[in-house]
Amino acid sequence: MSTAPDTPLFEALTTPHQSGSQAGLRIIAGLVTAGSAGLTALFWSLGAWPVAGFMGGEVVLVIGLLRAHRRWSARIAERITLAGGRVHVARTDRRGRRESIDLDAYWARIALTPRPGRVSELRLAARGRSVEIGRFLAEEEKADLAEALGEALRRYRNPIFDNPQTREA
Repeated sequence: MSTAPDTPLFEALTTPHQSGSQAGLRIIAGLVTAGSAGLTALFWSLGAWPVAGFMGGEVVLVIGLLRAHRRWSARIAERITLAGGRVHVARTDRRGRRESIDLDAYWARIALTPRPGRVSELRLAARGRSVEIGRFLAEEEKADLAEALGEALRRYRNPIFDNPQTREA
């Protein structure tokens, strides 16, 4: 196995599920605007013209909240890298703040702990230090990440060396 010390043996980038695309956001904004315009026209025709201002305010608020949610959730990311004998976990939260933790790959262990009524907890631990990974992932995604990272750690701890002199002729 000839890998440079900085070549990742495993790398995973996890991001929260985006509930809609930019085009979907435009469609929702159009539907909210059209519905509000229809109700505003109805109330205006009944003589309740002050309702128009409130309806316009609601449209601005709904669209603003949808855009803010999309922008904030697009910032969240977690990168898990196994390279150079270290497991590096780097996170970016919704405000853009970054945090990272390094663990010794040889001692690192994965634990997927079921929690009744909630999504399981996935933890990476080594030498008394522990960090939860994949906080925003679904149950199946956490299981897949645990399996893939566990396999990468096993390959790191038990490498298979290819020695041409030991091959059978």
